[in-house]
Amino acid sequence: MGEQAANTSVAQTVALRKLQPGDVREAFRLGWRDFRLYPVYGLFFGGIYALGGLFITYALLWLHLPWLVIPVAIGFPLIGPFVAVGLYEVSRRHEAGEIMSWRAVLTEVFRQRERQMSWMAFVVLFVFWVWIYQVRLLMALFLGARIPASLEGFVSLVIHTPQGLAFLAVGTVVGAVIAALLFAITVISMPLLLDREIDFISAMLHSLRFVTENRAAALGFGIIVAVLALAALLPGFLGLPVALPFAGHATWHLYRKVSPREE
Repeated sequence: MGEQAANTSVAQTVALRKLQPGDVREAFRLGWRDFRLYPVYGLFFGGIYALGGLFITYALLWLHLPWLVIPVAIGFPLIGPFVAVGLYEVSRRHEAGEIMSWRAVLTEVFRQRERQMSWMAFVVLFVFWVWIYQVRLLMALFLGARIPASLEGFVSLVIHTPQGLAFLAVGTVVGAVIAALLFAITVISMPLLLDREIDFISAMLHSLRFVTENRAAALGFGIIVAVLALAALLPGFLGLPVALPFAGHATWHLYRKVSPREE
């Protein structure tokens, strides 16, 4: 019991290196390399992500909730880090020289249910719920009951009325704050939880420390990932099968830049 407690205590402390100039660019280069080496895995996980987005969109339209389509589409990338767990495992197995197979990768992904990753998934989904809730609150404040029954009508209301433009401006600011907070607590915590035995709170704190100690590099990495995600959404989620694995593999290598593999 004492030995187990001691090992757990040691596991909570992870030494993180500061990023060096060019590390972000190198992380994306290696991320693209991994995607080209294992495109089937990337397209599989990215395809599931895209199909999930399409299903939610059509379900909202079927339920006559067009006003939720755009907030859900914009907020959907927030859960990307959790969906990318399989991509982290592919990059991890490649660098460790381990056998790459569907059985090995999927077994490790499903094993995360028994580890701290499940708690991290709860955090991500909770933040997504907060995003949807604040959208509903802002709509009530700025638009009141003037919600059209069609997606085209809602877009027209937001773009062509003063109240709609105010809703769009405030919502963008609030959404950016929520996205930045989620990015700060997940950018390396997800790969860290996959790679080591550590509790999810410590992983989030390490991720925050990484961001505060590497502000410029972390900001640059986050902006590139955000642009990739939003660009992938424009053709009806169809760009996600490529954007998600590219960003997912790159995130793993960014994590490796600050926490090299233990031999």
